[in-house]
Amino acid sequence: MKTHLTVNGKEFDLEAVPNTLLVHALREHLGLTGTHVGCDTAQCGACTVIINGDSVKSCNVLLAQVTNAQITTIEGLAKQDGTMHPMQAAFKECHGLQCGFCTPGMVMSSLDLCKKHPNANEREIRELLEGNLCRCTGYQNIIKAVQHGAATMKS
Repeated sequence: MKTHLTVNGKEFDLEAVPNTLLVHALREHLGLTGTHVGCDTAQCGACTVIINGDSVKSCNVLLAQVTNAQITTIEGLAKQDGTMHPMQAAFKECHGLQCGFCTPGMVMSSLDLCKKHPNANEREIRELLEGNLCRCTGYQNIIKAVQHGAATMKS
């Protein structure tokens, strides 16, 4: 099966078996290993990417479902000169990561959260990120990072 899609602004035609998951296509066919495989059951959020403007857990999407889609992975956020996206910088500045395994999915989910809920308070951020698991941080610095990233993106 051949699938055409745009990932991080570049167009690709991928040849893969029909039941290929998007997360595996990104990692194995395109070499974009920033999208992590955590649970393979859409429970942890480590594989979250942006598809046509919405955050989606890519372990729960078949490659065939994203034909002609616009996909952004964690690798597509930084500028060409390496300058981090404001949300990436916020996670770094606020120590919103520890081991880093959940971080790409957290950042991608946080971008969608901020787009849809630009004035979310701490309780709302916690609720909106509940589909993304972190086993290291206790979430407090993640919440601070999302708030800082949201404020930075507004300015």
